[in-house]
Amino acid sequence: MTDRPPFDAPFIWAVGIEDTNVGWPLAGSPGGLDEFALTRHYEYWREDLALAASIGAKSIRYGFPWYRINPAPGQWDWSWTDEVVTEANRLGLGLIIDLVHYGTPTWLKGSFTDSAYPDAMADYAGAVAGRYKGRVPGITPLNEPLVTASFVGLRGIWPPHETGEIGWSRVVVSLAEGIQRSIHAIRAAAPEMQIVHVEATHVWTSEAGLDAEQLLLDRKNYLPTDLVLGRVSPGHELHGWLIGNGTASGRLDALVSGAATPDVIGVNYYPELSARQLAHYEDKIVGVTFNAWTDGLRSIIGGFVDRYSLPILVSETAVEGNDDHRVNWLNAVVGLIHTMRAEGVPVLGLVWWPLFDFVDWSFATGDQVIEEFYSVIDGKVSPIFPPSRGAGIDAYFRRMGLWKLVADGADIRRVTTPAASAFRDHALAKTPSANLGNEP
Repeated sequence: MTDRPPFDAPFIWAVGIEDTNVGWPLAGSPGGLDEFALTRHYEYWREDLALAASIGAKSIRYGFPWYRINPAPGQWDWSWTDEVVTEANRLGLGLIIDLVHYGTPTWLKGSFTDSAYPDAMADYAGAVAGRYKGRVPGITPLNEPLVTASFVGLRGIWPPHETGEIGWSRVVVSLAEGIQRSIHAIRAAAPEMQIVHVEATHVWTSEAGLDAEQLLLDRKNYLPTDLVLGRVSPGHELHGWLIGNGTASGRLDALVSGAATPDVIGVNYYPELSARQLAHYEDKIVGVTFNAWTDGLRSIIGGFVDRYSLPILVSETAVEGNDDHRVNWLNAVVGLIHTMRAEGVPVLGLVWWPLFDFVDWSFATGDQVIEEFYSVIDGKVSPIFPPSRGAGIDAYFRRMGLWKLVADGADIRRVTTPAASAFRDHALAKTPSANLGNEP
């Protein structure tokens, strides 16, 4: 990276509420997977927004469940989202709306690979932007194209249940088409709304002999963003790979001509989950997690800034574990961002995700392994499995939040932790702060 003057834009202190919503029947839940329902956020949304405001957050990444808002083509139900936007405005919280977080409405029979998907997503994005123009400062068309393509295209966990590299390619191209058209629709409806393209990030290393596999994964890290920005022309390093996996050249040409550039790139980074070493396990190659701490995030931010020359928001970060561990990571990541800003790197701020713990996705999918994690246990590479079904919902709580979830009979309470106080201390320090679009 080149020498730059210090980056002194106001720091964005933000939080996010885990909002995965897959509104299709699943193995463990006929009603699908909706984190807002599992954590009782639909009941406590006012209180949860107040928690975010109470610790000095100026922005909040917040999901709109597409399957509920748009239950049929051309039909819209804004009754709940209208209330949420009004309350966020009252609290001074700048919303960064997640439009799609791993799921589509069921009327898109082919889900993400339905031929109608890109235009349906654009219609949805334009409708949201038009309705909340001037009241919502930021919007994310689709959270984590890389992870979405992995779950629904490579491994077939959720609809449309595609598999293999051909499935991954089919999904990622369709996602890029939807994101592109959504960006154009948002800009037509609300040109002042800041578009945050949020992507999962990975730090890859490998055992000896797996260099080629690592190179492909390193290149795929940027592929969804390259597609959206219209960069995958015949000279691109993965153009031929996509063609070889069944992508029509005309679709890639259309993505080049329809290029769309977001205002901000969001990078989702979890120091103990985003870093993987490729290794052999039984008859396959797997990614074994390791802790890359702040070095990993520095490399991720540097790579995206050098490639795209756009401002960066650390759009998700947290660690799982006890209170001290979460506070240590918060202090470390804040220190890194301030250091990089002093070096002139355009990092806008951070989003602690999640505000409160969430329920592991396996709970609503019949204990199916959704996120594949491998670790070295007793000197051997071993998979990490979800809890046993009979353990109760509290065994599925992922301890990553500033507030702890506690099952209390049929209720789920929020209990503050030292990490919430540490966040407040940082956010209310004398560092100038703002939300993404200043006060709504």
